[in-house]
Amino acid sequence: MFSKTAAARISVISNTSLVIIKFVAGFVSGSVSVISEAIHSMMDLLAAVIAFFSVKVSDTPADERHPYGHGKYENVSGVIEALLIFVAAIWIIYEAIDKLIHPRPLEKAGIGMIVMFVSAIINFFVSQNLYKVARRTESIALEADALHLKTDVYTSLGVAIGLLLIYISGIQIIDPIAAILVACLILKESYNLLKRAYSPLLDEAISNDELMDIEASIKKSNYPFHDLKSRQSGNMRFIEFHMEMPGDMPLKEVHKICDDIEEDIKNKIPNIQINIHVETHEAIIADN
Repeated sequence: MFSKTAAARISVISNTSLVIIKFVAGFVSGSVSVISEAIHSMMDLLAAVIAFFSVKVSDTPADERHPYGHGKYENVSGVIEALLIFVAAIWIIYEAIDKLIHPRPLEKAGIGMIVMFVSAIINFFVSQNLYKVARRTESIALEADALHLKTDVYTSLGVAIGLLLIYISGIQIIDPIAAILVACLILKESYNLLKRAYSPLLDEAISNDELMDIEASIKKSNYPFHDLKSRQSGNMRFIEFHMEMPGDMPLKEVHKICDDIEEDIKNKIPNIQINIHVETHEAIIADN
């Protein structure tokens, strides 16, 4: 079973190899779509390096200056990765349009085609491993890295098929058109990733399903509650709420009820910190 750091390290190694192979194949064949894929992989490599360091930092325990931990490093990493993908897509579109205006014949399209198929196979297995570790550890940085490579699988296959069609038909315009289609997929990927990574930085509430589970656990106590708030930082969730209890209830009993609620919530939702503020019925009535 791979750790987050080990999975990120494998991604860095595979992306480094693919960047070199794709650039060589792109310049040898003269294919702008292969070169665009090399640029895409270069962005993936940079993203993989960022993910590698972010998962190491995010796992650092909370300290005096970071009492809520370092989970948001992963969200920052996700935002940076999304912006890198966006820049790569714009560059690919620019290169493809230039080739449409100034067409250049392809040479040795077969080399580019083989490299793209090999790239797709390698990235398929690496992305599957990243997804598996990301789901187990709830790592947004690894999920972002896995999403990059998953997109690379589809785009590499698209470029390979495009080169195959050029090889069969001799129609050169297929190459820049394939590159533009690749870029459009990458733009969509960058938008989805940016939205997912950026939201926790604004302390957006956790999912409705998780909030419903939390409310169900609180209601088991048969005591009223209010002001339920939540947020997420990396893979950690933070919730707080106010509970209303009789003023004459023994403190030991109050503490036991709160412990039972926390245990029930933690059995449903992993990586969560809970803060319960207890108020008396009498104090609430007086305030109103």
